[in-house]
Amino acid sequence: MRRRTVLRAVATVAATLTLLGLGAAPARADLVRDLEYWLTEYGFTTAWNTSRGAGVKVAVIDTGVNGSVAELRTAVVDGTDVSGLGTPDGQTPVGEDSEHGTLVASLLAGRGSEPGSGVIGVAPEASVLTASVAFGEDTGAALSNDQQIADAVIWAVDHGAEVINMSLTRNTRDWPEIWDEAFMYAFDHDVVVVAAAGNRGSGTTEVGAPATIPGVLTVAGVDRDQTASFDASSQGITIAVAAPSEDMVGVMPDGSHIQWSGTSAAAPIVSGLVALVRAEYPDLDAANVINRVITTANPNGQAVPSPLYGYGIIDPVAALTADVPTVEANPLGSLEEWIRVHRRADGEKADTEPDEAETIVPIADPVLPGTDSAKTLLPTPWTLAYITVPLSLVAGFGTLAALLGIGATRHTKRTARERAP
Repeated sequence: MRRRTVLRAVATVAATLTLLGLGAAPARADLVRDLEYWLTEYGFTTAWNTSRGAGVKVAVIDTGVNGSVAELRTAVVDGTDVSGLGTPDGQTPVGEDSEHGTLVASLLAGRGSEPGSGVIGVAPEASVLTASVAFGEDTGAALSNDQQIADAVIWAVDHGAEVINMSLTRNTRDWPEIWDEAFMYAFDHDVVVVAAAGNRGSGTTEVGAPATIPGVLTVAGVDRDQTASFDASSQGITIAVAAPSEDMVGVMPDGSHIQWSGTSAAAPIVSGLVALVRAEYPDLDAANVINRVITTANPNGQAVPSPLYGYGIIDPVAALTADVPTVEANPLGSLEEWIRVHRRADGEKADTEPDEAETIVPIADPVLPGTDSAKTLLPTPWTLAYITVPLSLVAGFGTLAALLGIGATRHTKRTARERAP
C-alpha cells in the first residue's frame, strides 16, 4: 500500500510542538469497519456490553474537530478556538496538518456513518469537546503554542471534561511554567489527561512533554503483532500503557477515510478506554480510573513499568470487569510534588547563583572571515580549516597528477623511439 507523509505539525516559540501521526493512505469507505482490527482483537466490542462511554465528555485538544462529518455529527457537543484563527466552536481545522484533530476524534468517539460502516470509535457514546490549536511557526496565531495549550486545558476543565486527549508533543522533556498551573487545574478537578508518547519515525527520539508530566497517562504504540512499534512509537520511562498505533483508520475533515500510523492514534484509543471506565465507575476518582487501566494491562513479558509498554498493553474487558484494589494517589506521580521540588530548586539556584547563571552562553558556530584588509593575508583558524588546508590538498594532488602525466608521456615517447626501425 502506498503511504504518504501526513500529520506533522511543528511549532512554538520556545520549542517544537508536534502532532504525532506518521503516514497515511486512502481507504475505501466500504472497507472501513473491517479495517478497525482493534475493536475485536483488543476486545472493545465485548467491552461495549458493559460500557460505551455514555455521559462522559472527552476534550480533544488538537487542530479542531469537524463535527459535521457523518461519524461525528452527534459526537461533538461543545468547542472553542484558542488560536484566534478558527471559528468559536472549535470545529474549523486550523494550523499545519489541520486534519489531525478530526482523525483523532473519530478513533475516540466516532458513531459510524451508517449501521455497519464508517469509523466507529472505541467509546461510541462518549461526547467530544474540541479545542482548536494552530500548530506551526507561521500560522499567524497571536498566542504561542505553549499558551494555546494552557488555555485549552483550562477551557476543557471548565466545560466539564473528565478526560483530555493530547496527541501532540513539545519534543522536549521539560515544559513551560504556564503548563504547571493548567495541568494542576486539570488534576485538581479530577480530570484524566492522556498524552501520546511520540514517534521515532517522525523524529521524536525521546518522550517529550506533556507525556513527561507526572500524573499524565502516557501512551506508547504497538504494531499488529502487539510488539512495540519501531517507527510509530517512542519509548521512555514515563510510558504508562501501550495501544495499537499502526494501520489505523480515521475520518478526514472532508469525510474521506485514510489509514495512518502513530501514537496520535494510540492516544485516543486509550482516552476512549478511560471514558468507558469513567462511565462504568462514575464514583471512581481519576487516580483510581488510571490505576484500573494500568493494573489490568498485559505486561507482554516485560517487567513493569517498562520503557516499551509501561505497565502493559491495554485490556478493555479486564479494565471494566476485573477486581482492582483502590489507591490513595495517582500511581503515575504527582505534578504538585514535582513542582514543589523542582521549581523551588530552580528558584533557589537563580537566587543564590545569579552571576554564574549569567555567564552561561551558547557555543557559537564558526564565524566567517571578516573583511578587515589588515587581517585578510594572515591565516586564521577558519581559513586554515576551510581554505588553506583544502586548497593545499587539492594543489598537492594536482601536482602529483601532473608529474605522473609528464612521466607517462616521456615513457611513451622513449618506448616509441626504441621500437622504431
